[in-house]
Amino acid sequence: MSTLRITKEFRFEGAHALTGYNGKCRHIHGHSYRLYITVKGIPISDTTNPKNGMVLDFSDLKKVVNDNIVEIFDHALILKKGAVLSSEISEAYENVVVVDFQPTCENLVIYIQGILKDRLPGKVALQSIRLYETPTSYVEWIADDNR
Repeated sequence: MSTLRITKEFRFEGAHALTGYNGKCRHIHGHSYRLYITVKGIPISDTTNPKNGMVLDFSDLKKVVNDNIVEIFDHALILKKGAVLSSEISEAYENVVVVDFQPTCENLVIYIQGILKDRLPGKVALQSIRLYETPTSYVEWIADDNR
């Protein structure tokens, strides 16, 4: 049986600020993020299984990513722990995510990889993550580059 890759796209709105950065991104600002998750596996070959031919049911992938990523970051303000007023802002507003890293697109992709790699169902492996911060700019994590 052939090894295949499947990809699902997710979208969420989020805001962040880059602590100590000397450009415009030091200010709180938002993005319409587009997230692509690709997993790799061998399709189910059991002809009695209604999911015969699937690497992973897209709805199963959707649930894992929505529960662990999208629901947490959608319409959230993402701030680095220790940033000026981060604790006051997180106390005053409901959907503030305080992380231990500078919330760049690059660091978010690494963080997402760390969350998803052990939460995927079945015999699939996380193959790649692509996160668009703007329509023309994205960061990509690829498993083969990180072995």
